[in-house]
Amino acid sequence: MKKILSFCLLSFFLLSLLTSPGYSQKASDILDKMIDAQGGKKVLGSIKDTTISGSLEMIAVGASGSVTIYHKEPNKVRMDMEMMGMVITVAFDGETAWMINPQTGSTEEMSGKDAEDMKRDVYDFGYSALLYPEKYSITYAYKGKEKIEGKDYFVLEQIFSDGHKKTLYIDSKTYLTFKIKDITLNDSGVEVEEEEFRSDYKKVDGVMFPHSITSFEDGGEAAKVTVTNVKFNTGLENSLFEMSK
Repeated sequence: MKKILSFCLLSFFLLSLLTSPGYSQKASDILDKMIDAQGGKKVLGSIKDTTISGSLEMIAVGASGSVTIYHKEPNKVRMDMEMMGMVITVAFDGETAWMINPQTGSTEEMSGKDAEDMKRDVYDFGYSALLYPEKYSITYAYKGKEKIEGKDYFVLEQIFSDGHKKTLYIDSKTYLTFKIKDITLNDSGVEVEEEEFRSDYKKVDGVMFPHSITSFEDGGEAAKVTVTNVKFNTGLENSLFEMSK
């Protein structure tokens, strides 16, 4: 699954996960096992939309609230976050990234780095890109093993069509994702290292889903999402993701 989970006006906290066959046989073997570990091709392929809800802690700014994430295959996503008396909405309708400004209540098209991140990360919330990566020009390279706190993890480099790369750390025993590392540029052109840690995996309708997602920015804990409910195939309408005129 990625992020599950990664835009907010106050902090970026959801990075996401895609899995797909890569350049080497080793990468392909690992990714096939990751698909099996998450539920298998038949189960994941039957999912048309996903709704995730839970609590949200914005540790970096000392705020808490709730979050609901809607995803419709293959490339539509919407996140509604409520905190500090404000409702913050960001979305991508397959073509346009947009947000509802919590201060003015107006709907605004996103641009620059935020829009590019949304267009790239939208696939992290679903399963189409995991099962059919060739449609989205995503490839993977195996980078060996790395030991973290005494445990071995497979390291995969995720390469997007625009050249952007993420690093995935996969548990060598369970083949579930433990960490995703991403290096991006902020609005000032300075590199920022973002990490997301996934844990507390539970089976939901045959799918292994992380129920705890914690993000770090430049080594500091930024935010945490505790998932309380996951639903698949509820029939989400396209209008939910469309930017109002």
